[in-house]
Amino acid sequence: MPITIDQYQAIIRAAAESKTPLRIRGGGTKDFYGNPAREKNSTLLDMTGYSGIVDYEPTELVITARAGTRLADLEAALDQHGQMLAFEPPYFGAAATLGGCIAAGLSGPRRAAAGSVRDFVLGVRMLDGKGEDLQFGGQVMKNVAGYDVSRLMTGSMGTLGVLLEVSLKVLPKPAAGLTLRMAMDEAAAIEKMNQWAGKPLPVSATCYIDGELFLRLSGAEPAVRAAQVKLGGETLKDDDIFWRSVREHTHDFFQPDKPLWRLSIRSTAPPLLLPGKQLLEWNGGLRWLHTDGGEDAEAIRVAAKEAGGHATLFRHNRSGISVFHPLPSGMMKIHRALKEKFDPSGIFNPGRLYSEI
Repeated sequence: MPITIDQYQAIIRAAAESKTPLRIRGGGTKDFYGNPAREKNSTLLDMTGYSGIVDYEPTELVITARAGTRLADLEAALDQHGQMLAFEPPYFGAAATLGGCIAAGLSGPRRAAAGSVRDFVLGVRMLDGKGEDLQFGGQVMKNVAGYDVSRLMTGSMGTLGVLLEVSLKVLPKPAAGLTLRMAMDEAAAIEKMNQWAGKPLPVSATCYIDGELFLRLSGAEPAVRAAQVKLGGETLKDDDIFWRSVREHTHDFFQPDKPLWRLSIRSTAPPLLLPGKQLLEWNGGLRWLHTDGGEDAEAIRVAAKEAGGHATLFRHNRSGISVFHPLPSGMMKIHRALKEKFDPSGIFNPGRLYSEI
């Protein structure tokens, strides 16, 4: 039987009163991501019972759905109208939900061309740490009244509140697409990706691995064909399978049971001389690094910082270090203040984002 908002509110209020931590969970496909729960005696708050599309108007390019809605069901509904979630959220499993997608804040291969998940969130309905039913944002891009809490919830790992509903901007699927592959070294690939990103080319995704650059073109048929002739390279067969393997981490690069780092840095940064193997996405702005496990985490984070970004230990955290890049004291102060405002009893996923909150 589907759970009601009243029932969720009762659970939250009881947990706040008893100071019992709540482990907010959707399909569980991203349980590996983030810091382990700080409290061992937490209670599971399963959101999969609150699902379904609330409102969808294809002509308005907006869809609103409950947090427990499976991403597969959401994208199937969009596909019937030739539309898509342009940020290509990774599932990491068939049970992935919309709430988990927003809470994790992860975007797929199209992110550099279309924008991140945060850019497509128009509004949210949520429950705070007092069990109050709150709504922020709306269903139109011009809704800018008040604080942008709806986007603040994106990537918060469930530490600020329980997502109930999310309104997203969607986009039409491109009319045509193909993928080019080219052999070159890493430095040349970084230069080419950034050079092409600054030109009016229909580039929707890039990936560099094992001495080859993969370039996806998407858009109107004439634009795609013209770009193909201009850029050259070999056409990749079954390119949907390739990009799905990058999006879902089923590509051979991601298979070894080794620590996997996610480095979000300046796209023009030169090759990072770090131990291990790398895969580049987002025109060089996202660099995946898997290692043998004996690496110096501090050295990786220093390298990422010097390259204009930060490093996250995405999978296989065996060393017990903080998964997310440590924040400066000023930023941590802001995070603490937000946590205290939305979750005064500190019951929502404590420690999942940062151990301090």
